[in-house]
Amino acid sequence: MDLKNKNVLVIGAGISGFAAAKVAKKFGAKVTLSDAKQESEIKFDFSELRNLKINLSFGSQNETLLEGIDLIIVSPAVPIKIPILQTALAKKIPVISEVEFAFDLAKSPIFAVTGTNGKTTTTTLLGLLLETSFDKVGVGGNIGVPLSEVALEVGEGGAIAAEISSYQMEATNNFKPKVSAILNITPDHLKRHGSMEIYQAMKEKIFAQEDEKDFLVLNFDDELVREIKSRAKCKVFYFSRKVELDEGAFLIGNEELGIRNELVIKFGGKIFKLCSVDELGIKGGHNVENALAASMTAFLAGATAEKISEVLKTFQGVEHRIEFVRELDGVKYYNDSKATNTDSAIKALETFPKNIILIAGGDDKLTDLTDFMELVKQRVDNLILVGDASERFKNFALEKNFAAEKIFESGYSMPKAVDFARKIAKPPQIVLLSPACASFDMYDNFEERGKDFKKIVNAL
Repeated sequence: MDLKNKNVLVIGAGISGFAAAKVAKKFGAKVTLSDAKQESEIKFDFSELRNLKINLSFGSQNETLLEGIDLIIVSPAVPIKIPILQTALAKKIPVISEVEFAFDLAKSPIFAVTGTNGKTTTTTLLGLLLETSFDKVGVGGNIGVPLSEVALEVGEGGAIAAEISSYQMEATNNFKPKVSAILNITPDHLKRHGSMEIYQAMKEKIFAQEDEKDFLVLNFDDELVREIKSRAKCKVFYFSRKVELDEGAFLIGNEELGIRNELVIKFGGKIFKLCSVDELGIKGGHNVENALAASMTAFLAGATAEKISEVLKTFQGVEHRIEFVRELDGVKYYNDSKATNTDSAIKALETFPKNIILIAGGDDKLTDLTDFMELVKQRVDNLILVGDASERFKNFALEKNFAAEKIFESGYSMPKAVDFARKIAKPPQIVLLSPACASFDMYDNFEERGKDFKKIVNAL
């Protein structure tokens, strides 16, 4: 991509926007970074960008911003439907996502992971697996590290593990990973995309440009994901923790006893054993799926079964995903702030059989609560609610006959929620923060929410 003396407009002053602006400037572009918020409303320090002579524009985004612009790079938090971008498209000004910008810059293959849940764990694990067969490996994307920065750092001769969200795919058309993986598809981000059909279509853009030389890894156990194969032009491999496959990554075991406890990959008619479920460093059925997906993707990238096995046994998971915080007076506290939707929270509840004191709620995504509350009724002793979603969650819990006296509303106070949990929790109960909601009513992101929860718990 030749950016020298080109006029580049970056929309959205988030982490990705910052990176895109700096990278474009490094390649000789004249860069303007614009955000609809005022500078005082944004928590970043803009002094670095000013020192780099990057133009900054805050507040109203009118058509004058587009004068002389050759390329627009969009941060994932910015919807493609906003007026300034629609005007740009009408004027035939190229509009690309930061992810596509990274792909255009990348000189090493990209191995991309998407799905509603499990992306961060799978991508982090994939990065470690790729390190067993590549000298230089970068991990970025929706995981919190801008992909454009990673692409530059890795350069040639390496590999890039990329976590990809549906937001990042909106303004992406030419993104072409060497191997892509879709973990699952359940209702999420419907406020942004408008329908489940559009949300799934954004997920499927991850493999749209792949051809017969590329690979797609799909979850056989997820019906929506399984049938995606019919729309792929590349070679497809499945992973499954429920059935044995003719080819792909799955579990084997004692069929007579109905036990499947050994992770394997079947490829070219041969079975490669990885490790047992008990040997996995990450626990829970959902993490078995994540491990299978990462292993299949890494295997297609050239990693050996022996090296994959070593990593699977030592990888302990990621921050904010069913993360053990501490034990106090015989009660264990877990941070699952990454559970920003009900499906993810369900997986956390399934990890613990019962005796759960659950802290849930936040910025409500308005997804169906039926399955989530059914499991809450079965496994949760007390439900502590926070944030905007409290009233809807409480009303739905009552409709499912969850006892009113076991529901506590802590308003918009995480300290109040944790304090109440501390007062009522007794062994063998555990305290679990698994919000089933986004964080934006109280925090900038789920990481900030999780860190706050951990800070409060560790100060008890």
